[in-house]
Amino acid sequence: MNQPTTDQTVDVVISGLGPTGLTLAHLLGKRGLSVVVLEREPQFYGNARAVYTDDECLRIFQAAGIAEELTKDMLLNATFQWLLPDGEVLHQLIQTARPYGWPANNLFYQPLLETTLADGLARYPQVSVRRGREFTRFIQDADGVSVMHIESRGAQYSKQAPVLGQTPAPQEGEEVLRARYFVACDGGRSAVRAQLGINMTGKSFPNPWIVVDIKQKDGEDCLRHLPYFSFICDPECPTVSCRQPYGHHRFEFMLMPGQTKEHMEKPETVRAYLSKYVDVNKVEVLRSLVYTFNALVAEKWRDGRVFLAGDAAHMTPQFVGQGMNAGVRDAYNLAWKLDAALKGQADDRLLDSYQSERRPHAKAMIDLSIHMKNFVSTANPLLSSLRNVATRTARRTPGLREFLSEAKFKPRPRYEAGAYFGLPRQRRNGLEGEQLPQPTLADRECRPLLLDEALGEGYALIGFAVDPRQSLSAADLQQLAQLNTRYLTLYPAGGRPQGKAAASTPAGLSEWEDMSGECIRRFREAGYAEGTVAIVRPDRFVFAMARPGNAPAAVQSLLEQLGLQTATRQQEAS
Repeated sequence: MNQPTTDQTVDVVISGLGPTGLTLAHLLGKRGLSVVVLEREPQFYGNARAVYTDDECLRIFQAAGIAEELTKDMLLNATFQWLLPDGEVLHQLIQTARPYGWPANNLFYQPLLETTLADGLARYPQVSVRRGREFTRFIQDADGVSVMHIESRGAQYSKQAPVLGQTPAPQEGEEVLRARYFVACDGGRSAVRAQLGINMTGKSFPNPWIVVDIKQKDGEDCLRHLPYFSFICDPECPTVSCRQPYGHHRFEFMLMPGQTKEHMEKPETVRAYLSKYVDVNKVEVLRSLVYTFNALVAEKWRDGRVFLAGDAAHMTPQFVGQGMNAGVRDAYNLAWKLDAALKGQADDRLLDSYQSERRPHAKAMIDLSIHMKNFVSTANPLLSSLRNVATRTARRTPGLREFLSEAKFKPRPRYEAGAYFGLPRQRRNGLEGEQLPQPTLADRECRPLLLDEALGEGYALIGFAVDPRQSLSAADLQQLAQLNTRYLTLYPAGGRPQGKAAASTPAGLSEWEDMSGECIRRFREAGYAEGTVAIVRPDRFVFAMARPGNAPAAVQSLLEQLGLQTATRQQEAS
């Protein structure tokens, strides 16, 4: 066999064009990096899998510059509820607060979301998608990764899984892409993870479910009695009913003891289950499939220049809708770090923080999904009764009521102490390692703007009613300029200095009022007074909170953790 020749050299190769790979391609492309995405499917898989996204992920899509386009095809501010078989509402979740600038609960139809994301890549000429190309193997060295791929006829879901820890033999017709980094977004049966020999730990659950996707026929209006996302807590058949845009709807039914995959997937069985909720003559069944859900996490997410993301790194049960969203978070965390390493704004060690930051949060989401599964799918009548009594009691109890109704059980975008890139928390409620809220800001002309639009794509220093640069040296500012740093002063709504003459706003500083109060409120909750400076990472997580006069030391710590020579060391060297 002839040795394959390298046909292109790029910054990053991505394997897999699902939501994780698409999001990563957008974020890297927006930063000017060259990217090739390999996708074995000639066309998108035509059925929905994920159905839900949250405010944190819409914020990420905002960072990718495509949130407004995506939300046009979403049902925003969706209501979630837990029902008993007789129709009683056991609990209802209606979240109206927007701490991250977007609605908290949103429903979509995945083929539309993926199409919009894919079409949006056309804005980046240095990003290309190669459909019908299947990853076969890779070879990495100190300088980069050679990624081999062949023409594919599409998915072969029944094919034998790749052998763990074994590099596949060369194949006829292989071509080679050369990249500085390689990211596997190739799903739960990741061929890249298999070649790396990385195990997944966790478990698969014994109770399978059947997912049934339907669409009301043209001219029909037969789903208006199902307006919410509902968990139907029926001991005889736990059920999920999920509204989707444009007349689409999803049902999921848990298989009970003795029910087989073959029986449940029969058209007549599917119609019988649907008939309890809809007029089956007025809908089209798009898909019916029995599946078993997994709760698994890869033991290692990085091997040299190769990374795992999305389902290749973790498989999340569907009960809190975080499978896709966890992958989008992976992409956001990894994108700016790859960019920094490629542009010399950080040394390679920064990339180790990808796993230390993301793995615990992904595992927490998996654990929450398992708890929710146990809550909604209890088949034991006694345990079901106890669950119902406990939930009704919690709804009448202050504190517990808010815990449930405001979804405070969901893991916050906050990294574990000692596991994140940043300075240690100064107190338990500190902001270090936590994602900043995204309030609506206003300038002197009262023009509204979301915080992230003011922050840009690099680092930011935010002063709480103070110029964050006031204690920084010229050397500090020079080094921060290399990181595309922006400087903001943030005032409470109506809190600008007034009643006395003042000089114009200093050059290079923007001043804003926090009109929705989210940031200022969080500063005060954490015990920070006016004059405090927040050093914010490109992904809007807080690197450090510095009290007046301590900002220079915090900046030096940032530069040290990035592996850059600090201003102090430069002075010592001179």
